[in-house]
Amino acid sequence: MAAAANTSQSYPAYTALLETGVLQKRAHEALSQLAKCQVCPRRCNVNRLENKRGFCRTGRLARVASYFPHHGEEDCLRGWRGSGTIFFSGCNLRCIFCQNWDISQCDSGREVTASDIAAMMLELQEAGAHNINWVSPSHVVPQLLEATAIAAQEGLRLPIVYNSGGYDSVQALEWLDGVVDIYMPDFKYWNPETASLLSAAPDYPEVARRAIREMHRQVGVLELDSRGLARRGLLIRHLVLPNGMAGTSEIASWLATEISPKTYINIMNQYHPDGALLEARHGKYPRELHRTLTIEEYIDAVRTARAAGLSRFDERRVF
Repeated sequence: MAAAANTSQSYPAYTALLETGVLQKRAHEALSQLAKCQVCPRRCNVNRLENKRGFCRTGRLARVASYFPHHGEEDCLRGWRGSGTIFFSGCNLRCIFCQNWDISQCDSGREVTASDIAAMMLELQEAGAHNINWVSPSHVVPQLLEATAIAAQEGLRLPIVYNSGGYDSVQALEWLDGVVDIYMPDFKYWNPETASLLSAAPDYPEVARRAIREMHRQVGVLELDSRGLARRGLLIRHLVLPNGMAGTSEIASWLATEISPKTYINIMNQYHPDGALLEARHGKYPRELHRTLTIEEYIDAVRTARAAGLSRFDERRVF
C-alpha cells in the first residue's frame, strides 16, 4: 500500500510528493507491477514489461489516440479555456454501446513514452487548459505516474482529473493518492447481470462501489473555486439507459447515503446505439438498447436522483 499523502498545504496535490521524492518512488513501484499485471480488476497477470498484452491490449507503453483542450466537458472542468484531455487507447471494459469504439477497442493512436506524455501535459498547460484530464486511464496508471513525475519536474502545475469508467482497482487508486486532485468516474450499472451483458464485467457494481469509496476518501466532495472551476474532489458521471437498465435509482440512493448527499453528479442523456451494438445480431441484446433515451426517461432519472437526496448536478444536462 502506498503511504498516505499529506497534501493539505499543496496544490496541485502532486507537488508535495514531488518535493519529497515520493512521486518518483510511486512510479517505480507501480511500473514493477506490470511484470505480472494486476493494475486493474481484470488481474490478467501478463508481463507487460515484456510487451505482453492482456484484456486491455496494452503493453509496456501507453497508447494515445488524441490530446487537446476539450470544450465539451462539464462546465466546472472546461471553464473558458478547455479541459486538457488526453485520450488513451484500449480499455478494461467492453461496453457494447461505446461511442469511442475505435479508441477503446480498435487500438487507434500511437504508442508513447512517459516523456511523450509529459510533453503533452506541458503543451496543454502552455495552451491554457484549466486541468489535465486523463481519459480512460485505468489500465495505464503506472505509465501515468511515470509521466507525471517527469512533467512535474519540468513545471507542470495543473490539477489532474482522473476520468475513468469506474472499473478501477483500489491498489491503483492508492498509488494515485496525493497525485490526483479530481476524480471523475462513471457509475454505469447497479446490477451485475446488466454489467456482464453490456460491459463483460459482472463484478462492475462491486468494483465501482469500492473504487468510489476510495476516491472519496482521498479527495472528498467536489470543491469549486471562486470562478466555478473544479479544484478538488469527486464528480460522478452516470449515463441513463433505456427502460431503467442502468439502475439509476439504486445508484443515486447509494451515493446519497453511502458517499454524501453533496456528491456532484452528471446524469447524462446522450445514450444511443453505437459500438458493437450496431453490428449485433437481432435479439442478442434487449430491444430497448436499440433506441435512444426518451425525454421522459431522462426527466424521471433526474427526479429520482433528487428524491434520493442528491442536490448537486451538472445543470447543462438537467431539463
